[in-house]
Amino acid sequence: MEGWNKELLGDLLEINIESIGRNYPFKKINYYDISSVKSGFVEKIDTITLNSAPSRAKRIVKNKDTILSTVRPRNRSFYYFKEAKENDIVSTGFAVLRPNLKKLDDRFLYHLVTDFNFTAFLASNEKGAAYPAVTPEVIGRAKINLPPLPTQRKIAKILSAYDDLIENNLKRIKLLEEMAQNEFNNWYANNVDFDKVNLGLIIGHEIGGGWGAEELSEEFSQPAYVIRGTDIDELPNGKLEKVPFRFHKKSNLASRKLQDGDIIFEVSGGSSYEGVAKTLLVTDELLKQFDNAVMPASFCKLARPIERKYSNLLFLFWRFLRNIKGTEVFEIRSASNIVNYNWTAFLKFQKIKKPSNKELEQFNKKIEPIYKQVYNLGNQNQRLKEARDILLPRLMTGMIDVEGINLYSNNEKELLNLAAEPKGKYGTN
Repeated sequence: MEGWNKELLGDLLEINIESIGRNYPFKKINYYDISSVKSGFVEKIDTITLNSAPSRAKRIVKNKDTILSTVRPRNRSFYYFKEAKENDIVSTGFAVLRPNLKKLDDRFLYHLVTDFNFTAFLASNEKGAAYPAVTPEVIGRAKINLPPLPTQRKIAKILSAYDDLIENNLKRIKLLEEMAQNEFNNWYANNVDFDKVNLGLIIGHEIGGGWGAEELSEEFSQPAYVIRGTDIDELPNGKLEKVPFRFHKKSNLASRKLQDGDIIFEVSGGSSYEGVAKTLLVTDELLKQFDNAVMPASFCKLARPIERKYSNLLFLFWRFLRNIKGTEVFEIRSASNIVNYNWTAFLKFQKIKKPSNKELEQFNKKIEPIYKQVYNLGNQNQRLKEARDILLPRLMTGMIDVEGINLYSNNEKELLNLAAEPKGKYGTN
């Protein structure tokens, strides 16, 4: 750690330095809203007109800024602006961190605030019961081990290799899912001679999910992960860490344990702007990512086709139906904007085209390899994130001498091996 110094973070950057003023030139903004982000990384961006923006839409961001959640900092929400647009605005639930580039590398700063040790510091200083939060002054008081700039850049380059590969995999997953959906849409629309049947006729087993208990007991003795509606969008991307692990009655798990070809269908939840009917195709590749049994949560249904060969058809038909808002016919909205789904009527009245066995076999030959690749990429992302989280504190505390590390390519094997190296190699103390 030669050349490393203890520094106050506030001496190395500026926080919340710019806000929208009267002379702000843009009418439309790309808005990052703290109320809609997912824990871990900021992902939801809304493009809205400035006159409809919430009052909390105030802070301007620029290239090389990092934003960090100050509300509920334990949720660990952050984002790095590699290529900020002129009309990028973040809400006041974020702190905008702009480094002094003569002292602090911008990517090093981003990785610093993603470290669990930094999160622990913020969490220990949060105030408020309903909305625990930290102030910019608290962030500025954080003491960090600051290496020389060349070392900062080397550390940032190593960690960014993980993020870049994860981001590339996410793009590939999105393209693969779009490819599968487009393949289905064209195939389904162009085959007008398929027989139409009631949806319920191709489902062999359907049952509501469960929730179980948090603690192991004699009655709740069977361990299993529970997939909720809020987990559905993230699971193909390899984000399994938020899926709850609970204990269940033996009889409940037996009828709800997921297997290859099952589909999870969300039947309750939603919001004022989003309905339900999200779906997840369960495959062996997905189930292998869990170290225990898996079942759907209470607000979801398990739907198992009469034969495995109908799984892709059913799943992609439901996604198609939701995309064209065809599922909204069966939604029941309460005064509080909670959405419930009329599942019984859906199975009884919704029609679906049933192809011949030959047509279905040809279709599945195109689709099945796509979803195998989707979940394999998701699994790769999960392992990369775990490796990155192992390596990050070692690099940030100087446990590993980065001068001994040379990444010749950003391939998965090399990155995973780096985090798994035994003590001693690469200068580990």
